Amino acid sequence: MFKKILIANRGEIALRIVRACKDLGVKSCIAYSEADTNTTAVLEADERVCIGPAPSAKSYLDYARIIGAAVSRGCEAVHPGYGFLSENAEFARACADNDLVFIGPAPEVIDAMGEKSNAKQTMKAAGVPTVPGSDGPVESVEQARAFAEAVGYPVLIKASAGGGGKGMREVHDPADLQKEFDAARSEARVAFGNDEVYLEKLILRPRHVEIQVLADSFGHAAALCERDCSVQRRHQKLRARSFPMSSAPRCARSPLPLSVKLATSMPVP
Repeated sequence: MFKKILIANRGEIALRIVRACKDLGVKSCIAYSEADTNTTAVLEADERVCIGPAPSAKSYLDYARIIGAAVSRGCEAVHPGYGFLSENAEFARACADNDLVFIGPAPEVIDAMGEKSNAKQTMKAAGVPTVPGSDGPVESVEQARAFAEAVGYPVLIKASAGGGGKGMREVHDPADLQKEFDAARSEARVAFGNDEVYLEKLILRPRHVEIQVLADSFGHAAALCERDCSVQRRHQKLRARSFPMSSAPRCARSPLPLSVKLATSMPVP
């Protein structure tokens, strides 16, 4: 068990980690931005260190500052929570280079699944069905237009490093492609420090079903059932239900075995 860990996140996410540390008898040191000085997570942590101003690019996405804070405070590990640097392979490698344990997937797994465009290629290689999409990131609006014309409108522009509905734009009319392409890249750059985007065929009125998977470094994995997250606003989940609202007969194949199949195909360092 660790004696002290650094928490590199904010808000409710960080607070849950702080309280879990208390339950486990582990000291928590939270890295926070100036905007979060008086938040509950910062006040409840055993130790706190300010890592920069409010913009995420200068605080929660600056892994040099985060690692510096962890080393200077004698932490043994870094917990990134989710979002921010939790799916950044270079950050995970930088932690290892500084003798810090990255609490999360190995860098090799993040390389394969952390960015959505790479993840789709990994899923295809594992035999998991995917929504029709571009082969990797789309570098220009010309490439985006060629894909959209090939699969037909509407299409969805998505940030490769995205999550939480950030960097996503629906395009129903070819005349809007340039505007939405630029907007998606700009939002992705601000939110994730990475402006790569890719395109998918937009599925109208889909079900958004998620599956959590636990896996270890010995090739074992277990799926923890489905949750239906279809109630959304601007591609951000408003509510998650523990069981899918859609009836089982509508599913061509259960996603649970596919999830385990994908997880066990990941590289093990």
